[in-house]
Amino acid sequence: MFSFLKKNPPPLPDAKPDNQAAKSGDGWIARLKSGLTRTGSQLTGLFGRGGKIDDDLYEELETILVTADVGMDATNALLADLRRYVREHHLSEAAQLKEALAHCLLKLLKPLAQPLQADMHKPFVIMLCGVNGAGKTTSIGKLAKYLQSQGLSVLLAAGDTFRAAAREQLAEWGARNNVTVIAQQGGDAAAVIYDAIQSAQARKIDVVLADTAGRLTTQAHLMEEIKKVKRVIAKAMPETSTSPAAPHEVLLVLDANTGQNALSQVKAFDQALGVTGLILTKLDGTAKGGVIAAIAHSHHHRAHPIPVRFIGVGEGLDDLRPFVAEDFVAALLGLDE
Repeated sequence: MFSFLKKNPPPLPDAKPDNQAAKSGDGWIARLKSGLTRTGSQLTGLFGRGGKIDDDLYEELETILVTADVGMDATNALLADLRRYVREHHLSEAAQLKEALAHCLLKLLKPLAQPLQADMHKPFVIMLCGVNGAGKTTSIGKLAKYLQSQGLSVLLAAGDTFRAAAREQLAEWGARNNVTVIAQQGGDAAAVIYDAIQSAQARKIDVVLADTAGRLTTQAHLMEEIKKVKRVIAKAMPETSTSPAAPHEVLLVLDANTGQNALSQVKAFDQALGVTGLILTKLDGTAKGGVIAAIAHSHHHRAHPIPVRFIGVGEGLDDLRPFVAEDFVAALLGLDE
């Protein structure tokens, strides 16, 4: 039994579980484990076949980690830490390597597990950004549901004025969650979000979730445009003696299937906007999960690494949850709950 394992968090109110695992009470870790099967089964097979810890075993583990999107740099660092742990604890059996890897992974990922605190200012303005197709709009809908479960009132700003379907999708999420959506036909994204913040202030709403249009990091003019959006948000709610200027949180939504490309997205959006948190979506069977370790390693030299605020493992309303390093490691390595 691993001491760092935690009990499953309760499902969100009125959530509609969409698979048998949730219905049977196996809950969040079971769904996460199902999503990480592609990588987890390889690791389980490696550790379960017996034998001694030797160079061949390390080499096979290296291959699994690299193909799981951990990346070469993070894999090398993780294996170096793992070898050190094995020496210090005088481990010799392959089966013992599972607990050792769990320890090293948890040490790497723990700094990223910092929950979002959306009640620090009112309204608390969260700006979401990301490349096309990362799952921004869907994540906003699920995030609205999560925040409501925390007792917070929410307002949505349809700042993706390029894609008509994005406005319609956000309106649908608003209707499902009984949340007001501020939108315009076309127009300027910054103006929509500015109006939304003023509306939230008038209505005494707790949280504003501001959608923005997807953009590639190579599209310089669009990256400049999103900087402008952030500047306008700051004008809508400037710094005071008791709170910083809005947005109070800049969440970058990443598709877990993009693998190592996620690192370049984090770097580009962080340089443009000062990203304060990440949402990793689509950890539901096709992704390999290792990109979280790659992100953690790329931030290891930073005094304040960008935290992974939420991860998503499916289409259900309760399938976006705060990132808990212990749960993630338990699911990836198939540890007992």
